Amino acid sequence: MQTVAQSQSSTETDWVSRFADDVIAESERRAPGKPVVVASGLSPSGPIHLGNLREVMTPHLVADEIRRRGYTVRHLISWDDYDRYRKVPGGVPGVDESWAEHIGKPLTSVPAPAGSTYPNWAEHFKAAMTAALDELGVEYDGISQTEQYTVGAYREQILHAMKHRADIDAVLDRYRTKKDPAAAGKGKKPQQQKKADEAELEAEAGSGAAGEDDGSGGSAGYFPYKPYCGNCEKDLTTVTSYDDDSTELNYTCTSCGFAETVRLSEFNRGKLVWKVDWPMRWAYEGVIFEPSGVDHSSPGSSFVVGGQIVREVFDGVQPIGPMYAFVGISGMAKMSSSKGGVPTPADALKIMEAPLLRWLYARRKPNQSFKIAFDQEIQRLYDEWDSLARKVADGSVLSADAAAYARAIGTAAGELPRTPRPLPYRTLASVVDITAGHDEQTLRILSELDPENPLTSLDEARPRLDRAENWITSQVPAEARTIVRGEPDKELLGSLDEQGRESLRLLLEGLESHWSLDGLTTLVYGVPKTLAGLEPDAKPTPELKAAQRSFFALLYRLLVSRETGPRLPTLLLAVGADRVRRLLGA
Repeated sequence: MQTVAQSQSSTETDWVSRFADDVIAESERRAPGKPVVVASGLSPSGPIHLGNLREVMTPHLVADEIRRRGYTVRHLISWDDYDRYRKVPGGVPGVDESWAEHIGKPLTSVPAPAGSTYPNWAEHFKAAMTAALDELGVEYDGISQTEQYTVGAYREQILHAMKHRADIDAVLDRYRTKKDPAAAGKGKKPQQQKKADEAELEAEAGSGAAGEDDGSGGSAGYFPYKPYCGNCEKDLTTVTSYDDDSTELNYTCTSCGFAETVRLSEFNRGKLVWKVDWPMRWAYEGVIFEPSGVDHSSPGSSFVVGGQIVREVFDGVQPIGPMYAFVGISGMAKMSSSKGGVPTPADALKIMEAPLLRWLYARRKPNQSFKIAFDQEIQRLYDEWDSLARKVADGSVLSADAAAYARAIGTAAGELPRTPRPLPYRTLASVVDITAGHDEQTLRILSELDPENPLTSLDEARPRLDRAENWITSQVPAEARTIVRGEPDKELLGSLDEQGRESLRLLLEGLESHWSLDGLTTLVYGVPKTLAGLEPDAKPTPELKAAQRSFFALLYRLLVSRETGPRLPTLLLAVGADRVRRLLGA
């Protein structure tokens, strides 16, 4: 099967192909003849935002390239739904401070937000993400960590970790700082200091990491396993003793005072602490490739520590994979799912088509940060996307750009749905803004954009038209919406000098013969040239540009009562020739 990169005439390859080469070679070295395993981890602790999507899109794009080459690939997405509920996120509808009583419980034991149809907190937030991944064409095997732990899938690994708890503690201790001088010679340190140091190390992005106890908080020694309380379901527990031979474990709950003795060989209500859980899964699943956020690159981070634990404790190998940079939103700070109001993939897919969103992740190397536009920048972004499509069509595109485009519009399974007539997004947005989404008026205007090839149905412009309408209604403030005047501005018309009146006369005179998007563009830019005695193809000068800006401002004031607005050709088409003549004082 031909790869995306091989389809280009140039020998230059894109970042996805280079990672695919490395992953295939590493998989054949570690597990020859077996499916290639790549992995992602997502915590449904709140809205799963567009930054988290990079955790999925990076391995997805690599896995898809490997599939195109004819290999069998498994892209695992671990839903970390057995993580503890850490805090009540702000800005989530149907959630108030009463949810604080559930802090410490597994996410699957926390009630869903009020009004939700899902059985618990985790399923509520997983649902929107799974729907978005389906629309984006992401093929994956989902793994619920609640199911894995509660059916005992990791029992052998848990017992092994408990048996080698001293080895794990020694690895973690290499990164613990500020040791107490009195304890230094004994290789020990106060438990309070251990917990403080570990909290500092775990103040990072990623599934299951932030604020989790590493197991060093008890006076009985280090234990890498945290039971969930049999009474209150919270993980505010401390292991007080453990016997390797019988696997008998005693714990107490600091929240409700409950104490219990269990046999870990039969007990399924608890989990390994995060810095042990992650490397355990690498070994268990045989993961070859998994990216991680830049926060994991610091000494003592989960990825760095995990690389030693997987090798020294679980006899496994750390996955290869890049550190990926943050994804931002135009006009917003760095995203965090613990704070409300962060845009999710589902939010983005309401205002942009899936291929465009895929392209944003495909065209940038993982270590390059970028922003996703929810503001006016989305219009420029769509212009850039359409320009790329034209370059692909005429063969003038660079090979790496062509590869990113091919990865955006489809996967190894086939192409994603696309708009049959991809009219400019900024034009569609302007039209639905002016018509307030009135279908009949919208179709009239859009059919006049290209009189030689008129649009016959709005379905030809969908889903892009719907995305533009969603953007106008959900992202553009009411005060920025376009409202066409109902009556001519007689005062302004009466105050015009001879040049102003002549400019309007020239525009009105040329309306009928220029009534298309391209024709009106030529007309509105040409009127100031005619007034200046210049030829239609005259090169712009500072004086000409100033005259054009002045003319455009006049038209906006007469049509929409302000000095800016949608592109004038689109605005004129939307208003309609008869109404334009009336508002301009014909």
